[in-house]
Amino acid sequence: MALAVGTKAPDFNVKDTDGNTVTLAGLAGKKVVMYFYPKDDTPGCTKQACSFRDNYAVYQDKGIVVLGVSKDDESAHQAFTKKFDLPFPLLADIKGDIITAYDVDGGGYAKRVTYAIDETGKIVHVDSSVKTDTHASDVLAALGY
Repeated sequence: MALAVGTKAPDFNVKDTDGNTVTLAGLAGKKVVMYFYPKDDTPGCTKQACSFRDNYAVYQDKGIVVLGVSKDDESAHQAFTKKFDLPFPLLADIKGDIITAYDVDGGGYAKRVTYAIDETGKIVHVDSSVKTDTHASDVLAALGY
């Protein structure tokens, strides 16, 4: 079961698509939408990523950092990002530490769950009923945008 609204979001330390280290603590003071997905370049995951890509300007306008998280490595993330022109970082949670901390382990892959985290690090929205093709706009609507 996913973490509850009002819970402090667990910190993490992981590499992104470009090999940069990303931590939640390093994003303090920013709104973050972190979506977990099973695997790069599969039909549902591609629809979900492209949904965020197509709505990315709105996320930027609202000052929201978008992060995708799966167990894929940096090279898989790079290929996926290039193929679909994704403008946001994907986190390479190869060991599954973030997936475990956020309670979205699907048995070797990440379950499709999205967390919205406020500027103080608290979870303000959880979506575990993801419609991949409209997900990014669904999250914006749930956040009141």
